[in-house]
Amino acid sequence: MSKLYFSENGHVVPTLCEELTTYRRARKVLRLPRTAEPGVLYVLARPYPDSTLPLQLAVNGAEVAAIEPDSSGRTHWYDVTLDESLLKPGANSFDFWTDATAMNHWSLAIEAGHADPESFITDDSGSTWRNEKMAYLNVLRGEYVVRMRLAEGEDPAPPAMVWEDPTNPRLESLRRIMPAQALKPGALLGRVRALTSWISSSWEHTNSVRAAQYAPWDAETILAWGAARSGHNGRRPIVMCVHYAVAFVTCCQAAGIPARCAVVWGTVNSNEGHFVAEVWFEEYGKWVMVDPNLDAILWKDGVPLSVTEVQQTDSDLRDLVEWGPGNEYQRRYPHMVEFIEEHFPLGLFIRQRSIWPRADFLSHPELSPPGHGSTAYCETSLVWETRDLQRGLGMFPHFGDSAYFDSPPRLDV
Repeated sequence: MSKLYFSENGHVVPTLCEELTTYRRARKVLRLPRTAEPGVLYVLARPYPDSTLPLQLAVNGAEVAAIEPDSSGRTHWYDVTLDESLLKPGANSFDFWTDATAMNHWSLAIEAGHADPESFITDDSGSTWRNEKMAYLNVLRGEYVVRMRLAEGEDPAPPAMVWEDPTNPRLESLRRIMPAQALKPGALLGRVRALTSWISSSWEHTNSVRAAQYAPWDAETILAWGAARSGHNGRRPIVMCVHYAVAFVTCCQAAGIPARCAVVWGTVNSNEGHFVAEVWFEEYGKWVMVDPNLDAILWKDGVPLSVTEVQQTDSDLRDLVEWGPGNEYQRRYPHMVEFIEEHFPLGLFIRQRSIWPRADFLSHPELSPPGHGSTAYCETSLVWETRDLQRGLGMFPHFGDSAYFDSPPRLDV
């Protein structure tokens, strides 16, 4: 057994993190139990592409081996194994800095919105510290995304699925713009296909390489911003695979169709990731993987496949996929053609899977993340498969077995 110790939810705004220098240093305090074994520290940080300086680290005042940069230029996870002698019961401080004098080598991820965080910043190399006016523009109060996994303790059980309130008036507003076929009684597959084809054809996939302003997890706003290619402050919004799935799942609930968001990943820190949906098909007694971004459902022997079944196939996914009309719309854009024809068939993006255990994005927008998919996956609410704990995902606290992932939806809770 082991337990992850953390004090944030991984709700990172990628464009507003903490820049580090030799003067501007960050401190994260984590409260830990007594430990008799080494622990693993997980740090979400970004080295500049041309950085040659390591990220320096001190644990309770003792300097340890620095974290070397890579050339990716992306925010992702770094893990450091720490000897138990460096740690103590109670408050432990982890200090981060670089030997640079300008903000051009490393940035540390931060989650805003904490009233009295145990994360601190200094501008004078550690003479004075504050836990407000943080991040590089000195406007946030938050917690740095730094976590610790120890052998002592046990992770909590994964949370139950939370659905949208069916009486929420925003669902009626959404129904007014949805395809009529999705709302009419009839075969579930036809209703699902009506939604995937509509959503897939509604806007151009725009990721964090092509835009910087993330669209909120609000279905009508996603549809509006995506179609207009303009959102908050007149900027082009990020509306990518995440947003197709979120809009689809919300529309499914408006139509009375059980659906949930599924996050899939190739390996830790890789670009091999995707965000799809799962729909409960009572006819087959299982959750079926649906890709509303590509308007795709995978089949074998006349039966639609679940995420687990897709993971287990040894076929090129092109042999299994059934494209809907929305896929032709997506193929208008070269970056999507590359994904559809070169990356999707290999299925590398689906080696690790999780679900988003909330679907009440309209009732509780404050619980949805502000930048998922723009950095390495980091949200603590994600529930991964139990085996993924041993496959590099120790920075997450929730893991479920097959019964958790395969159980039918309970819409009465």
